[in-house]
Amino acid sequence: MMKQLLGAAAAVALLSTAAAAESIKIGFVTTLTTPAAVIGKDIRNAVNLAVETIGAKMGPLDVEVIFADDEFNSQKGKQATERLVERDNVDLVAGYIWSNVLLASAPVVLGANKILISANAGPSSLAGERCNANFFNISWQNDQTPMAMGELLNNKGVKSLYVIGPNYAAGQNMVAGVERTFKGKIIGKDMTVWPSQRDWSAELTKVKAAKPEGVFIFYPGGSGPAFIKQYVQAGLGSVPLYSVFTLDSISLPLFQKAGIDVLGTTMTQFWAPDLDNAQNKKFVADFRAKHGRYPSFYAAQAYDSIFFIKSAVEAVNGNIKDLDGMRAALEKADFPSIRGKFKMGPNHFPIQNFYSREVVADADGNWTTKITGVALKDHQDVYAKDCKM
Repeated sequence: MMKQLLGAAAAVALLSTAAAAESIKIGFVTTLTTPAAVIGKDIRNAVNLAVETIGAKMGPLDVEVIFADDEFNSQKGKQATERLVERDNVDLVAGYIWSNVLLASAPVVLGANKILISANAGPSSLAGERCNANFFNISWQNDQTPMAMGELLNNKGVKSLYVIGPNYAAGQNMVAGVERTFKGKIIGKDMTVWPSQRDWSAELTKVKAAKPEGVFIFYPGGSGPAFIKQYVQAGLGSVPLYSVFTLDSISLPLFQKAGIDVLGTTMTQFWAPDLDNAQNKKFVADFRAKHGRYPSFYAAQAYDSIFFIKSAVEAVNGNIKDLDGMRAALEKADFPSIRGKFKMGPNHFPIQNFYSREVVADADGNWTTKITGVALKDHQDVYAKDCKM
């Protein structure tokens, strides 16, 4: 009888192991409620498209993605992450739009010895002194895109700049980035309340008085269109506006419909819909066919994250408990990316190009962006030197 019981127990254990090895559960944290959900839903669309494109398979494993809503709030995001890790027992966690949400949530995932992949947020601390062997970023470090803007402004001969951004982790990094590379004079700077502020009349009055050659802003999500509308209404249309993470494929159709002219506006980014490689062409075409518009950079990064994870799963032949093997594969970043070839830095942040982009109308009259040059080539973030992994 004892042998039979032991045999039955062993059989159950084998079945359980086999069942566990049949799929990979990916927890994906994004914003699915509040006005900021327009970004989160674009990300979810891209993740679902990527899963569909790979046939919902990573090597021998079926793919299950469990989306969790951070409600545009760091503590709610942390709680959503806890549910994914403790209740849903996901194999790894990805996502995170907002740096404050990621910073609150990262200890939950990393403390459970699970791999965490940021598909957007890139706070400086996680690139530097708080880097972790299990943390990877598939987008960029927050400072890099505005650093590229600083270099672009130098090339344009801009001598004076007024800087405006939201006062939270990402906003602070963005402002620090443009300040680091811009060689002209910053004649004014305002760090505004985030995310509640929707009236910038006081800041715009100061811009008028300062008479800068250009204005730099970082306002993601719904704040971007609201700011630019007030900027134009304040009569500042003759002062060039330079932005990061403000004009994208989510906001441009809204500007076009409202008749607010942002054609010719300059920005910087690691990606654009016209980036010339096979993976990007397929992604943009498939996304437009399914959703009737261009994908945003948020969507592009999210799409990449699924192929990034797939490369690691296939490298270990589906043995996702082999964390050393998974990490080694992620460090190689050997997968088809929408940005083309790039390297993963020693702090697990990408080393990649950053491009100047311009708002243009495509052949059908739809507003989009096109690449006009390389602002930073094969760029590594400045915090990598502080990572002691």
